[in-house]
Amino acid sequence: MNSKSRRCIDLLFNYIFKVTGLLVLLLLGAILAMLVYNSVAFFLDVRPADFITGLTWNPTGSDPKYGILPLVLSTTLVTLGAMVIAIPLGIGTAAFIAEYAGRRLKNILKPTIEMLAAIPSVVIGFLGIVVVGPGIAHIADLANGLNALNGAMLLAVMALPTIITVAEDAMHAVPKTYKEASYGVGANKWQTLRKITIPAAAPGIIAAVMLGVGRAIGETMTVLMATGNAALLPNSMFASVKTMTATIAIEMGEVPYQTTHYYALYAIATALFIMTLAANMLGEYFINRFRKYHAA
Repeated sequence: MNSKSRRCIDLLFNYIFKVTGLLVLLLLGAILAMLVYNSVAFFLDVRPADFITGLTWNPTGSDPKYGILPLVLSTTLVTLGAMVIAIPLGIGTAAFIAEYAGRRLKNILKPTIEMLAAIPSVVIGFLGIVVVGPGIAHIADLANGLNALNGAMLLAVMALPTIITVAEDAMHAVPKTYKEASYGVGANKWQTLRKITIPAAAPGIIAAVMLGVGRAIGETMTVLMATGNAALLPNSMFASVKTMTATIAIEMGEVPYQTTHYYALYAIATALFIMTLAANMLGEYFINRFRKYHAA
């Protein structure tokens, strides 16, 4: 193959990659435009302040209420609860696989963890109903275990594969010279992990956490099945809650087309999009700060 042919092939693939990248951006822009368009139709009937700060979500009542605050707080509560469980377990497991596990054990653990991500969310939700929920109800002496804690525990399990895989890759990518220098001054493996490996891998670990947050915020079927779906302000992890994704999934199939209720679900989807975008931007901010710190 001569140099002219190679240049033509390079130009062709360069064009293909540019087109695919632009298509992804156009697709994202089209989704956002659809959400905003239908949300605007909703806000022509309902004030944004009433939607954001309203304490009641009851769109089918005689006096419809479209307050999204209980749904936002419920989603936030379940997501934070899931991260409280998943982050230490995920980072700890990633550190064990990256630094302590032997080759044979690593070859068993990594595929097993990745297979956990392949379990359908409806199966995990079913386990929440028949196993986790009754256990929570028995321990906490509740009428049932369909509450925020149940949803948080299940979401933690679903977020773990993402957090573990990305965090382990970040720790594995830390240059060996960093660790060798640490061992050379007398540090043991735990000190090296805590003071060298984890700080050096911090951008990747933060990215893993933010991907886990996105996984938890966007999950639908599990929280729909396991949290009780009560559109009330949550007062504890043992309260039944209704998340934003569950609200859309439950009501979209039955709502009359092009009604205020119909457009309200698009407004919820737009708010969910903004929350996810904010979480990703926050993660990117901290990643850049860590990178600048290590570069200095």
